[in-house]
Amino acid sequence: MKLVIIIGSVREGRYGPRIGRWFTDRAAGYGQFDIDVLDIADVMLPATLPPNGAALRDIASRPAPQRALAGRLAAADAFVVVTPEYNHSLPAALKHLIDWHFTEWQAKPVGFVSYGSRGGGLRAVEQLRPIFAELHAVTVRDSVSFDRHSERFDETGALADPERPQAAATVLLDQLTWWARALREARADRPYPEGPTRPPAVLQRR
Repeated sequence: MKLVIIIGSVREGRYGPRIGRWFTDRAAGYGQFDIDVLDIADVMLPATLPPNGAALRDIASRPAPQRALAGRLAAADAFVVVTPEYNHSLPAALKHLIDWHFTEWQAKPVGFVSYGSRGGGLRAVEQLRPIFAELHAVTVRDSVSFDRHSERFDETGALADPERPQAAATVLLDQLTWWARALREARADRPYPEGPTRPPAVLQRR
């Protein structure tokens, strides 16, 4: 199965790549996934969104880099989003990536690794859950959260006191694997019934 790990921060001096590398190592050692790391800092998307849901599905008309990006997301059987918490919410660049895609998320599981000062990024995660539900994705219950993250990782990316975070990562990967396998088999058996065709709510207002 293919797991896409999304690094959700573009802020200068960000910890996202460091924490993402830590989780990628855990996921690689877990042995159930072919891993693709997608860093939002490397993604170029127009500021203006497509006009409707039909345009979101029209991947073929996009420039080659955007087609390749959509292809990476479409190939995934599961996602893990590595996100900080900015002003009690998720990063704007992460939301923009999500809004630019629609069917790529459908009937797939999403897990979260979050970080932040005192709250460990949990407010960002709780706002991401209904966003992914609107896109017909399934978010797994357990996540990995780092409060005081700047004190937990050294410059090499090594994690101080790793026992509890590693245990939490294993629980997350266990749940993600179960859902990824079940939903992949279901998608292969029959098309996902998304219901009446309509654009995501964010695109309904013009």
